[in-house]
Amino acid sequence: MKKFNFRKVLDGLTASSPGSGSGSGSNSSGGSGAMHPGGTAGVLREEIQETLTSEYFHICKTVRHGFPYQPTALAFDPVQKTLAIGTRTGAIRILGRPGVDCYCQHESGAAVLQLQFLINEGALVSASSDDTLHLWNLRQKRPAILHSLKFNRERITYCHLPFQSKWLYVGTERGNTHIVNIESFILSGYVIMWNKAIELSTKTHPGPVVHLSDSPRDEGKLLIGYENGTVVFWDLKSKRAELRVYYDEAIHSIDWHHEGKQFMCSHSDGSLTLWNLKSPSRPFQTTIPHGKSPREGRKSESCKPILKVEYKTCRNSEPFIIFSGGLSYDKACRRPSLTIMHGKAITVLEMDHPIVEFLTLCETPYPNEFQEPYAVVVLLEKDLIVVDLTQSNFPIFENPYPMDIHESPVTCTAYFADCPPDLILVLYSIGVKHKKQGYSNKEWPITGGAWNLGTQTYPEIIITGHADGSIKFWDASAITLQMLYKLKTAKVFEKQKVGEGKQTCEIVEEDPYAIQMIYWCPESRIFCVSGVSAYVIIYKFSRHEITTEIVSLEVRLQYDVEDIITPEPETSPPFPDLSSQLPSRSLSGSTNTVASEGVTKDSIPCLNVKTRPVRMPPGYQAELVIQLVWVDGEPPQQITSLAVSSAYGIVAFGNCNGLAVVDFIQKTVLLSMGTIDLYRSSDLYQRQPRSPRKNKQFIADNFCMRGLSNFYPDLTKRIRTSYQSLTELNDSPVPLELERCKSPTSDHVNGHYTSPTSQSCSSGKRLSSADVSKVNRWGPGRPPFRKAQSAACMEISLPVTTEESRENSYNRSRSSSISSIDKDSKEAITALYFMESFARKNDSTISPCLFVGTSLGMVLIISLNLPSADEQRFTEPVMVLPSGAVLTFSCMDRTGALMQPPYEVWKDPNNIDENEKSLRRKLVMNCPSPSQDIGDHQYTIICSEKQAKVFSLPSQTCLYVHNITETSFILQADVVVLCNSACLACFCANGHIMIMSLPSLRPMLDVNYLPLTDMRIARTFCFTNEGQALYLVSPTEIQRLTYSQEMCDNLQDMLGDLFTPIETPEAQNRGFLKGLFGGSGQTFDREELFGEASAGKASRSLAQHIPGPGGIEGMKGAAGGVMGELTRARIALDERGQRLGELEEKTAGMMTSAEAFSKHAHELMLKYKDKKWYQF
Repeated sequence: MKKFNFRKVLDGLTASSPGSGSGSGSNSSGGSGAMHPGGTAGVLREEIQETLTSEYFHICKTVRHGFPYQPTALAFDPVQKTLAIGTRTGAIRILGRPGVDCYCQHESGAAVLQLQFLINEGALVSASSDDTLHLWNLRQKRPAILHSLKFNRERITYCHLPFQSKWLYVGTERGNTHIVNIESFILSGYVIMWNKAIELSTKTHPGPVVHLSDSPRDEGKLLIGYENGTVVFWDLKSKRAELRVYYDEAIHSIDWHHEGKQFMCSHSDGSLTLWNLKSPSRPFQTTIPHGKSPREGRKSESCKPILKVEYKTCRNSEPFIIFSGGLSYDKACRRPSLTIMHGKAITVLEMDHPIVEFLTLCETPYPNEFQEPYAVVVLLEKDLIVVDLTQSNFPIFENPYPMDIHESPVTCTAYFADCPPDLILVLYSIGVKHKKQGYSNKEWPITGGAWNLGTQTYPEIIITGHADGSIKFWDASAITLQMLYKLKTAKVFEKQKVGEGKQTCEIVEEDPYAIQMIYWCPESRIFCVSGVSAYVIIYKFSRHEITTEIVSLEVRLQYDVEDIITPEPETSPPFPDLSSQLPSRSLSGSTNTVASEGVTKDSIPCLNVKTRPVRMPPGYQAELVIQLVWVDGEPPQQITSLAVSSAYGIVAFGNCNGLAVVDFIQKTVLLSMGTIDLYRSSDLYQRQPRSPRKNKQFIADNFCMRGLSNFYPDLTKRIRTSYQSLTELNDSPVPLELERCKSPTSDHVNGHYTSPTSQSCSSGKRLSSADVSKVNRWGPGRPPFRKAQSAACMEISLPVTTEESRENSYNRSRSSSISSIDKDSKEAITALYFMESFARKNDSTISPCLFVGTSLGMVLIISLNLPSADEQRFTEPVMVLPSGAVLTFSCMDRTGALMQPPYEVWKDPNNIDENEKSLRRKLVMNCPSPSQDIGDHQYTIICSEKQAKVFSLPSQTCLYVHNITETSFILQADVVVLCNSACLACFCANGHIMIMSLPSLRPMLDVNYLPLTDMRIARTFCFTNEGQALYLVSPTEIQRLTYSQEMCDNLQDMLGDLFTPIETPEAQNRGFLKGLFGGSGQTFDREELFGEASAGKASRSLAQHIPGPGGIEGMKGAAGGVMGELTRARIALDERGQRLGELEEKTAGMMTSAEAFSKHAHELMLKYKDKKWYQF
C-alpha cells in the first residue's frame, strides 16, 4: 500500500508539476506552481493512504438489455425452451427464463440470415450474409464458435437440420443443395445439383432454394422448394426426384402436415396451396384467405405476398394455419398482421411494427406427431410478442424481458448503484398498480436455462428519459433489468391542439416533452427533470393520491452581449475574445425576431402548464414547474446543467444565457442572471463602460479558471444533439435547418434578480444600460444587492480546446447545439454542484455553497445563506450571494474519503399524521461539523476535457495535475467509489476508458474500449459506484459494463446457464399398422449415405473450414483456475450420474415390461394350445 505525502509534493511545486509522475504536462504544472511558490507547503501534515491499485480494475462487458436492434432471424429449441434472435449487425441474443439473457457477436459483423438449434444438444448453427456457417457452443455461459465453414463460390439462402441428425442441409442461390457434417463441420461429397432436380425439358433456372425439409413420413426423402414455384421431392438413396410440383406463382415458404402426405405452400400472390403427394399435377386446395370472392368467370383477386405459413395439427381439434402477410392491396393503411386460421374461424392480429419472423411453439419436437401448438412467437422490427393459442381470443403473454426500453426513443440515462434497499420495493409497489391488463393468465413459455442471484446483490436502479416525456425506473440488480415504475411528465402540461404550439416548434421540430437531463436524490426521493422545451419539473414522492393545482414559475434568462469585458492581450486568459466573436447588437431593438401576428413574442413559455386541479396518483407528484420564456422574439435556450439540493430546498439550472436558482420550498426565484454578470466584482447594476486598465483589475480580483474549457461530459450529454437525432431510431445525419433553432442569436439584455418573497419571476420592461442603475430590482424595502469582492487570485492552466481541434478530433458526431454555442462563444453553464464547503479563501468554517462551472473554463462559487432555525426555512427568504471563485466538481475530506452532498430524509408530504406533527425537516450532513478543527483538510477535484486537478481548501492550493489526453477530449467524467475508495473515471471521445486514483491522480487503468461512432454513446454513457457503467449501444439496447476486477472475476457466477441437462422426450408409439406401412424412415442411415466412404470428399475450393476458438475460450470463461476445473468436473460427474440413474431406471422398467409380456404370451399360448383353427 503506497502512501502519498502532500508536504513533499508541495515542496517541489515550483520546480515541477506534482502530477508529472503520472503524465502531467510541464507547461500546466509550471503555471500552477508559479501562482503559489511554496506558500502552503507546510500546511498539509497528514498522509492519505490510497488503497486502490491497478489490480483492482479491469474492463469487461457484463450484459446487454433491450430489444435486439434490427432483427433478422429467429429460432427455438422445443426441449430446452430457449429462444435465439439474430440481427443485421451480426449479433445473437439467446433468451431463456427471466435472468437468462446472453449476447454474442460474429466478429465479421455480417447479418444473420438464419438460426438452427441442435435440439437439446446445447449448440446453435448460424448462417450469415457473408456465406459462412458457424457452430456455437451453448454449454458455457458465454457462447463461443466451435467451427466455421466459409462458402467461396455459392451464396447461402436456406438451411435445415432434421431433429436428432448430425447432417445439415444447405441450399444456395444457384439452386444447389449441399450437406454439412455438424460434428466435424466438413462438407460432404453428396450434392443435389439443380439441373438434376428439375426436369431435363425445363429451360429456365428454378431460382434460389427457399425451402428444405425432410418428409415426416420418410427421412430418406427431402422436399426442396425453389423460388420460381417449383417443388422437388428428392429421394436421397436413389439420388433422383420422386415427384415434381409446379405452380405459376413464386414460393415463399412450405410446411408439412405431420403425416407426411400433404404440404402447404405460401405464394407471392397472397394464396395458399395444399398439395397431396398422390396427385402432384395440381393443388389439392387453393385459397386466397384475404382475397375478395371472385365473380363468375373471373380469377380471384391477388393480395400481398404471404411471406411465411405454418401448418400445425391438433389431436382434438382442427389444424392451425398461421401466416404473415397476404392482406388485400386495397387496404393500404392497414398495419402488418398475423392471421390465425383455426377451422372456419379466421383471426387477424394487427401488429405495431412489420413482422420479421414468427415461429409456432409445439409440444413435441418430432415432426411426425400431432404438433399440438400452444403459442406463437412473433418477432417484429421493434418488439417481441408471444401469442397464446390455447385461448380463443388469442391474448399475448406478458413479456418478462425489458424489450420496451425504446417504446419511446431514449434521450438520456442515469445509473445508481448501491441505492437504499427499500427503494426498489417501494417503486415496484407503486408501479405494479398501473400495469396493463388483458395478458394471458399462463406462465411465460420460454423457460430455458438456469439463473441464480450470484454474490453481488446490492440494489441498482437505472433511469431512462424518453422522447415522449416519460421516465422509466428499472431494477438493475444482479445484472437483470425489470421495470419498476413509469412517470409521465407530459401530464403537467396542456395538450397542444392542431395549429397551436408554434413557439415550441421553433425550438424543436417534434417531441416537445422530450427529457434532456435527470437529477435524482435516492435518499430524499427528490426527482427533477429538464426537457427540450426549456422547462424544469421538481417531483416529490408520496404514497397517497392528491388532487391539487400545479405551481409554475416563469424565468427570464438573458445574455448581455453589450457589456462584455475585453482584456488586453498581455493580461488576457487564453480563452476566446468574446466581444470580437459575438454579434454586435444594440439594446434598442432586435435584428432577428420572430413575430406572431405582428407582435414580438416576449415572456411566453413554450408549453402551457395545466391551470385546473390535477389528480396525482401515488408515486412521484409534481411539486413545481419552472419554465424559461421567450425574450424579445427569441426562444429560450435549452438547459445545459441541472442540480438539486433536498437539504437546502433549492434547484439550480443554467444554459448558454445564464444561471437561475429557485427555492422550491417557497416557490420563489432567488437568482436569474446572465453568465457574464456572475463575474462582476462591483455593484451588479452599475453598468459603466470599462477601460482596459480597469479590466486588468477585474481579472486580478477574480478567480480565473484559465482553460477549463467545455466540461464535455455535460456539453455533449446535456446540450443535446439536434433534436431529430435524439428521437430517430436510425443514424441519419442532422438536418441543418435545426441549427437555426439551436443557435443563440437573440438580442440580450442584462440578467436580473428577483425578490425571494415574491411569487412572480417576470423581469419587467427592458431597460437600457443607462437606466438600469436607477432601478431597485429588489422591490420595496430592500436595497440593491452588491456582490462581495473576490478573495482569490489564482490561475489554473488547463488547456483550452479550440474549435479547430474539436472539429478534427470529433467532426462527425458534433451536435449542432455545441457547434452553435462555440460559434457565438457564449459561456454556457455546464456543471452545477451543491456542497458544504468553504465559500472564500482561508475561511475557517464551511457553509452551504453552489459551485458553478462554465464552458469557457470559469468555475466559481455562490454562497447560500439559509435561515438558521428549521421553522424559519418555510417563511424566511434564502439569500443567494455570488462570492469568490473556488473550483470543484467533487469534494473529499481530510482522510481522502468522498464527501456526499447533504440531503433531507424523505417523509411523505401528503401523510395526514405527518402534517399534524412539527414541520421540522431532518437533514443529514455528510461532512464534519463546523465546530471541528478541519483547517486545510478539504480537497476538491475538477476535470476538464483535457486535464484533472486536485485543490486544497480553503487555501485553494493546487496539489496534483494530470494531463488525461492530448489528442482527444473527455466526454464523461465522474468521481465514483470502488472498494470504499474514491477514484476518477473518464470516457474519452477516442474510446478510451481511464481510471485515476484520488487524490494523487495516478493512472490505474487506460483501455481502448470503444470507438465513438455516434452521439448516442456520448449522450448516454455514465459511470456509477461499485465499478459499474452503461451506455445506449443502439436505439433499442443498453450495454452494461464493469471496470472492477472483482466483478469480472465473479461475473461467471452471475450469468445464467443457457443449457441444462434435460431428457429428450420419447417418441409416441406409432402402432403396428403405421410402423408397417408408414415408410422406411426407421431404416434410413444418413452416415452411410453422406459419409466420405460412399459420397467422397467435397471440392476444397467450394468451402473452407475454419476452426473456432470456442473450446479454448469456453474453458477459460468457465474455469479461471483450479476451482473452476473442479467445479466443471463435479458438474460433469453429476450429469453423468444423473444420466446413469435414468438409464438404470429405464433398464429396470424394460425388464419388468419384458417379464410381463412373456407372462402374458405364455398364458395366451396355453389358452389356445389345444384349439382348432375353426374355433377362433
